[in-house]
Amino acid sequence: MAQIQHFDTASFDAAVKGDLPVLVDFWATWCGPCRMLGPIVDQLAEEYEGRVVVGKVDVDQAADLAARFGISSVPSVKLFKGGVEVASMVGAAPKSALAKMIDGNI
Repeated sequence: MAQIQHFDTASFDAAVKGDLPVLVDFWATWCGPCRMLGPIVDQLAEEYEGRVVVGKVDVDQAADLAARFGISSVPSVKLFKGGVEVASMVGAAPKSALAKMIDGNI
């Protein structure tokens, strides 16, 4: 089973600057669409294991990261490559749309 990382301010930068692309789900516990997207993110972590790092940022726990990336709506999913944001989506996107975003950047 793929391990989803839970990023905080201290671990985020090191993770996104690694060799693999990093898919980050910015979410909140009170967010209904975030709970709908969660299982999809889990599936993507399984399917892309070894090719993409998948992590989550709780915007209430890491408000500084949310502010840094201009997160005004959750869920927001961003893809980083070499420390640089290369793609993003806002809202509970279908799995196929997220997979297409990943496939276009790996």
